[in-house]
Amino acid sequence: MRWFRLSPVLLLLMIAVSFAQTSSSTQPASTKPAPGFSLDTIDKSIDPCVDFYQYVCGNWIKNSEIPPDESRWVSFVELRERNLDIERDILEKAAAGGASRNPVDQRIGDLYGSCMEEKAVDAKGLAPLQPELDRIAAVQDKSALIDEIAHLRLVGGSSLFRFYASSDLHNADQVIAYIDQGGLSLPDRDYYLKDDNPKMKAMRQHLVEYVTQSFTLTGQTPQQAAASAQTVLRIETALAKGSMDRTARRDPKNQDHKMSRDDAAALGPNFYLNRYMTAVGAPKFSQLNVANPDFFKQVNGVLESESLDSLKTYVSWHALNAAAPWLSQPFVEANFTFQQNLTGQKEIQARWKRCANLTDHELGEALGQRYVDVTFGPEGKQRMLKMVDALEKSLAEDIHDLSWMSDETKKQAKVKLDAIRNMIGYPDVFRDYSSVVIKPDDLLGNVARANAFESKREIAKIDQPLDRKEWDMTPPTVNAYYNDSFNEIVFPAGILQPPFFDKTMDDAVNFGGIGLVIGHELTHGFDDEGRKFDPQGNLHDWWTEQDGKEFEKRVSCVANEYSNFVAVDDLKLNGRLTLGENTADNGGARVALMALEHMIADDKTGKEGQKIDGYTPEQRFFLGFARVWCEKRRPEIARTSVLTDPHSPGKYRVDGVVQNMPEFQKAWGCKAGQPMVAENACHVW
Repeated sequence: MRWFRLSPVLLLLMIAVSFAQTSSSTQPASTKPAPGFSLDTIDKSIDPCVDFYQYVCGNWIKNSEIPPDESRWVSFVELRERNLDIERDILEKAAAGGASRNPVDQRIGDLYGSCMEEKAVDAKGLAPLQPELDRIAAVQDKSALIDEIAHLRLVGGSSLFRFYASSDLHNADQVIAYIDQGGLSLPDRDYYLKDDNPKMKAMRQHLVEYVTQSFTLTGQTPQQAAASAQTVLRIETALAKGSMDRTARRDPKNQDHKMSRDDAAALGPNFYLNRYMTAVGAPKFSQLNVANPDFFKQVNGVLESESLDSLKTYVSWHALNAAAPWLSQPFVEANFTFQQNLTGQKEIQARWKRCANLTDHELGEALGQRYVDVTFGPEGKQRMLKMVDALEKSLAEDIHDLSWMSDETKKQAKVKLDAIRNMIGYPDVFRDYSSVVIKPDDLLGNVARANAFESKREIAKIDQPLDRKEWDMTPPTVNAYYNDSFNEIVFPAGILQPPFFDKTMDDAVNFGGIGLVIGHELTHGFDDEGRKFDPQGNLHDWWTEQDGKEFEKRVSCVANEYSNFVAVDDLKLNGRLTLGENTADNGGARVALMALEHMIADDKTGKEGQKIDGYTPEQRFFLGFARVWCEKRRPEIARTSVLTDPHSPGKYRVDGVVQNMPEFQKAWGCKAGQPMVAENACHVW
């Protein structure tokens, strides 16, 4: 649930294959039930003190199947399916509305409609992308090739490196330019570099097969396409060698390299950065942050040694890969087959789901306006704000009572907590897409124009004051995030539904669901990454030296603990990669339970403390928590996640937390020596 920035190409690929769920139901969205809390998921043959996850989820696991177009099945995806049905209803009405539609419905309806015209898209074949490929083919020298890389950045592709706008790490109120490593087709550098892992070597071969097939579809001979694929692999391997390890990137200090524009250009003259900035339409600026200077130094030589034709092949590939989900069926199938090897999905999503996800990605705050009208109102926002207030009070109490933290650092931590901004449901002002031209018969053109609008909007922020009202998720998103630079938590309307929040359920279950998620996001401000930012969002060490050492000692306990959990087969979790999320899970559980206990204590009627269905409020809290993480994963996505996902699998998001909590052991009567009672429990927050 931690926010992280994704490149446009990766977003397009994920939209095409990953984030929705097949629905066999044809009933209207308004009558389709949300996945809720139920005692039927519990397997009472399991001792909760032996394996709490299996106790809560055992029957759910037995009775659930991963649908063929999904790589995993979990509450987030279940709820995402329901949201897709709601979005479909909105979009189909908008698409059928005719000339009398208002501008918002016209844009979302025509984008969705252009995507749903599968026969028209198939009839065009490669034609919508051909002008882009012709532009690249016509380039006469390497310096001019950077113009096409910049153009690709604007319209939705990404190659060679990343360029974006974000807060200055040391002056969060100011937006500056960033350049960073990028340009890979596989999810992580290790896929290119590890020769001792057969699965990674196999994925490189799958990439070669995909690139070969794609270039064959453009008209190259099989021999030419095979040579093109080897060129792409060779260049991307060189980019991978210059890329920083994913775990090292979690430390913001490792990406803190502010320098002048001229000094940045000097790191890699063959990147032609100044020409790129002009081509991409960046405003004039004097300083930027180079997240990984070594990348630009190391890859500079590769760009010099590679021929112009090889580099054009590489750039053409990235244009083709970005567009593939929105071209004719042969390109869509080739793209999906490649993704299957990473995710294990058996079938591609239904077309309408891919089109609904596309609309959410490209025009998310326009679709979001209609979505919140259907699902979320002012009363929902008020209920959430009340829960957030309760959780913040509990976290403040937790900080005050810490035995290992000095009064000086506690005071600064309280200042940061008080400064956290809470964004609930949807933005106060929705984004204006009136300048985006959406045509009912031009799918790839619509995607390119929407991406260009967003790219230019982002780039225009450079050297401007930070707009703290902006959101990085759309209202229908089933997720939440904490943003270090904004020092804010954001909860889109999409997640504020069962099983996370259910107004028909008792407070204990809701505090175990959405309450724990709130606590999780608040704790991110104080995890191993978030603690390095001050109340204004600046990268600034506000800890005493001794408190910093005490903190590192405690998070090392968490990292070591989770590094012993087996994710799939012989693969164990990377406790350092998942450290922030695991710290937030553990801290979020404690502060959410604390908030519930306060509510029970303040209840004069005594109703809050009564048993329901034979379970105490504390037990129902943990039941509600674990139900959210009942999960089934395909082995392919389990392996990919170990390497790339900072979150632990559902089983360890539950068992890893409760085994560290004396409150859990008291609630369930667990004894020392049982698996859910850690011998050396970890406790940070």
